[in-house]
Amino acid sequence: MKILKLIAAILFGLFLFYGGINHFMHPEFYNPFIPDFLPKLWVNYATGLVEIILGAGLCIPACRRNSALGAMVLMIAFTPIHLLDLWSETPAIGSHKAAWIRIGVQGLFIAWMFWLSRPRKIRTKTSAERRSSKPNQA
Repeated sequence: MKILKLIAAILFGLFLFYGGINHFMHPEFYNPFIPDFLPKLWVNYATGLVEIILGAGLCIPACRRNSALGAMVLMIAFTPIHLLDLWSETPAIGSHKAAWIRIGVQGLFIAWMFWLSRPRKIRTKTSAERRSSKPNQA
């Protein structure tokens, strides 16, 4: 399970890092996804920076849990914007079918980050194991 979590963290970390870089390289791509009531350029660059930081953090073991929590919060924060797009007459993503798929994928991303943010289980001895490991006192 440990290796699976490592691979999952690095994959999502690279995905976020690349997406964050893309916010700076192609800001015009993201403009249709940002609601008109928000400052588009600022939101685009801020989101890109956050994605770069969280993506890098997912690849660093000491930062992984907090980065996964941060990425989960980011995905939750994006959900209302995706819902607004779904309910619009012409979704920015292209079609209502694609908007529905994106909502499902968003849910998977949130679950993925929740799974990565959970601490490792530390096995403790049961009371029977503790009793049996005590030296016999006669």
